[in-house]
Amino acid sequence: MIRGTRAGAALLALAIAAGLTGCSGSGDDAGGAVTLDYWLWDDNQKASYQACADAFTAANPNIKIQITQSAWEQYWQGLTTQLAAGEAPDVWTNQGSYYPQFVSSGQILDIQPYVTADKIDLAQYQSGLADLFTKDGKRYGLPKDWDTIALVYNTDQLKAQDITLADLKDLSWNPADGGTFEKIIARATVDTGGRNGLDPGFDKTKIKTYGYLPEWGDGAQGQNGWGIFAAADGFTYLDKNPWGSRYKYDDPRLAQTIEWFKSLIAKGYSPPLDKSSTLSRDALLNAGKGAITTAGSWMINSYLGDGAKAKFAFAPLPAGPQGRKTPINGLSDAIWAGTEHKDEAWKWVKFLASSGCQDIVGGNAAVFPAIKSASEKALAAHQSKGRDVQPFVDQAQAPGGTFFLPITEHGNEISQIVQDAIQSSVLGQSDSATALKKANDQVNALFK
Repeated sequence: MIRGTRAGAALLALAIAAGLTGCSGSGDDAGGAVTLDYWLWDDNQKASYQACADAFTAANPNIKIQITQSAWEQYWQGLTTQLAAGEAPDVWTNQGSYYPQFVSSGQILDIQPYVTADKIDLAQYQSGLADLFTKDGKRYGLPKDWDTIALVYNTDQLKAQDITLADLKDLSWNPADGGTFEKIIARATVDTGGRNGLDPGFDKTKIKTYGYLPEWGDGAQGQNGWGIFAAADGFTYLDKNPWGSRYKYDDPRLAQTIEWFKSLIAKGYSPPLDKSSTLSRDALLNAGKGAITTAGSWMINSYLGDGAKAKFAFAPLPAGPQGRKTPINGLSDAIWAGTEHKDEAWKWVKFLASSGCQDIVGGNAAVFPAIKSASEKALAAHQSKGRDVQPFVDQAQAPGGTFFLPITEHGNEISQIVQDAIQSSVLGQSDSATALKKANDQVNALFK
């Protein structure tokens, strides 16, 4: 982390100076001191946002930021409970699959009047992100970061099978035979006798290292797993996004994608769902029980940081029939509609969405900030540490290389319906087409 070094101190000083300019508007003379409660879930980002809070308070001495961080599941459970009780944080970090329910219940403040009055430049953000948090002319957040997906692999596992980075840079995929990507997966799969998946003597019942570890807990989005491949075959989730009302989970291309994943299990290249370890995919990679999986850019520090037990590297996703595709996801910060400090909360949200804060976050290489110039700082920070994270950036910048995850009402219900359907198919309880047709009918019935 840069924070704490001379470079970090200089960055903080610049952020304070930016805060003096960026936070000078109506409400500076609002009266007594105010403490704003701000919630986030990622412990890897807390230090960077504390630095933002310190810079903000230095520029606005009458506004203090109290940060609360909790793990993902506890975060959303606590937020939902607090909102229902009318005791929510003034500002919280929001995510596309959750925020529609808060919009529908009138719990998020429309900040468009503030954005208009303060002439916020929406063109400074990564393309398309600013539109994700809008509906019917109202705006419920400003972009704070973005993420994409790449392959991550245990370098020792692949080296042992003579698989090089060059072998991974231009892979192809299709749901019929898996393309060159499946051949790499087969080579990376090793049985207890040391034979890989292409060896005639390979024993799929005695696996030491699985070539590919899929993600099955991604709900209705498949962000880290099936969604990437289905999109590369031409699948789209919705009639329009955001705020569509007709899902397309019955698309044959999605069923074919799930069937391909099932074929990896049948061949011994991926672990059976009902026998999967309770350990996370990154833990299995660290332990040498898996060779390749997909990872979001928010996981860079976990794989390349000091805590990793093995050596990892990233590679581009394979290109499908419609090219190489990754979801690009972005977070925002929401202001609770019930806060007693709307003007102060806006000033904090405005700073979070400004270069004053996002330069700190980017300089610390916590994530890729939404502001393009701050994102370049994040890339430079990684490069200064000898980290090759270019696959994430290249895919974000590739024409037609990204898609947005679905944003609609009924997100929680849809997630459970679709995840149950896919898992039932993977477990052999149904074929994918039948399970997904039934699920799609249930999902679309929610909008009638």
